[in-house]
Amino acid sequence: MTNITVRPVPTRASLMLEQSGIHPLLARLYAARGVTAVEEIDTRLADLLPPEGLKGLDEAAKLLADAVEGGKRLLIVADYDCDGATACALGLRALTAFGAQVDYLVPNRFETGYGLSPEVVRLAAARHPDVIVTVDNGIGSVAGVAEAKRLGLAVVITDHHLAGDELPAADALVNPNQPGCRFRSKALAGVGVMFYVALATRAELRRRGWFAARPEPNLACLLDLVALGTVADVVPLDRNNRILVAQGLARMREGRMQPGLRALFAVAGRDYARAATFDLGFALGPRINAAGRLADMSLGIECLTTDSEARAFNIAQQLDAINRERRTIEADMRADADALLAGLDAESRATVTLFDPGWHQGVIGILAGRVKEQVHRPTFAFARGDIGELRGSGRSIPGLHLRDALDLVAKRHPRLLRRFGGHAAAAGLAMAEADLPEFEAAFEAAVRQLLSPEDLTRSLATDGPVESGYLSLEVARLLRECIWGQGFPPPLFADVFQVVSQKLLKDKHLKLTLRHGKAIFPAIRFNCAEPAPDRLRAAFRLDVNDFNGLSSVQLVLEHFEPA
Repeated sequence: MTNITVRPVPTRASLMLEQSGIHPLLARLYAARGVTAVEEIDTRLADLLPPEGLKGLDEAAKLLADAVEGGKRLLIVADYDCDGATACALGLRALTAFGAQVDYLVPNRFETGYGLSPEVVRLAAARHPDVIVTVDNGIGSVAGVAEAKRLGLAVVITDHHLAGDELPAADALVNPNQPGCRFRSKALAGVGVMFYVALATRAELRRRGWFAARPEPNLACLLDLVALGTVADVVPLDRNNRILVAQGLARMREGRMQPGLRALFAVAGRDYARAATFDLGFALGPRINAAGRLADMSLGIECLTTDSEARAFNIAQQLDAINRERRTIEADMRADADALLAGLDAESRATVTLFDPGWHQGVIGILAGRVKEQVHRPTFAFARGDIGELRGSGRSIPGLHLRDALDLVAKRHPRLLRRFGGHAAAAGLAMAEADLPEFEAAFEAAVRQLLSPEDLTRSLATDGPVESGYLSLEVARLLRECIWGQGFPPPLFADVFQVVSQKLLKDKHLKLTLRHGKAIFPAIRFNCAEPAPDRLRAAFRLDVNDFNGLSSVQLVLEHFEPA
């Protein structure tokens, strides 16, 4: 069952935005998302939050500046997702531009697991660095940092994940979510944190006169990487993140981007001149992520760091092929999951825990997300890792902080989880395969304590009806150019329509013609073979359909039910 709700619109805020020159529909949408003044939607780079208050930033900048001046060797240790890849690429490009000797290492998802573990530190030490810099990881690497210190290595941690009970004893630790950090935006992605570290390092080098005899790099040229990693990591798009994303998208639309991003737009069949957050989240991001899921994220990082257009396009083609392989694997796993779900009464449960011996470890996160969307339950999917060990990836629903749920499980069952981490919406863990039944029961009990029965009913927040005159190509293009994402959701409207016609495309997409009053609209619902009723209430997005060089407006249905 799905409850379609309508976001309340503060009338005063909506009127004030409209009187400030904002399009009437946009004024209503912004007001419903908490915007009260036109300044809050200004995305000028000058309005970016200043670095002051980001705890550990001064120490990191001084240490990195010392390394640049002293000709010391830096090694970036990255995470293996798109946020980690973009953060690594940004760090490599910025530090190299400063004159540093810098290389990188990205842990293999299947061999060494996530983060700066002692094993990864020993691999890093074989490269003979003086300083290790983590990006998008490290806040939980207490043992890894201890191993680095034992080997005589300095460590700078840049991360955005939630801290555990103990912080690693790094030489510098930059993370807006660490205790005592006064930075106002807690929503920075890993790439956003590294961007601030680069800004502070440049400022420190400038203060020392480092750029008197060499050009000072313009770090704004790296904002395309910041935008991609921020959107792909699905962090909340608070105002600061909206500025970062808007600035990155503006550069992309002007063609001013890394060769790798240009190549990814090409292989994805997307027009960079009309780049939108949707392209980053659903076209470019998945192709970078595919490298870390099925192969080696070094391929994704190389795509983002090469200055050769030809090499970038070659790598982008490889990433596209890997992503197609990922889709095939995912489809097979979805079929397995559907068979397992058929034997469960998901409606009577608070959680879903799924495991199949043949599942691919790199795809279980996507699978957990798909199942979560299907049954509206916090979901963990498991695959085999090391001998006798399972690795799980979880996705949550609104109202449940998934890492907090795992923390509760760990406290009640101290020996159950070998390691775990994550944030509100997604988390991962490792445990013994024999302990799966105990975890399933413990996770179910923890979530039942943390959620109410109302939380387990799917609620689809919409912006209500929209005037037929606004269901136009002009308005669809206007909405596409805006910055939408996690925490600042794209417009989703709801209204009642008469179905004029419907047919199934490729046996899985429902193509419809809908009537609203005297107006007729083309519509589609992807991945739905269920026939629509003659009269329906639909939750829909307003979209631009580009086909054969022609553009038209269409309604993309997210949900429908009999009216």
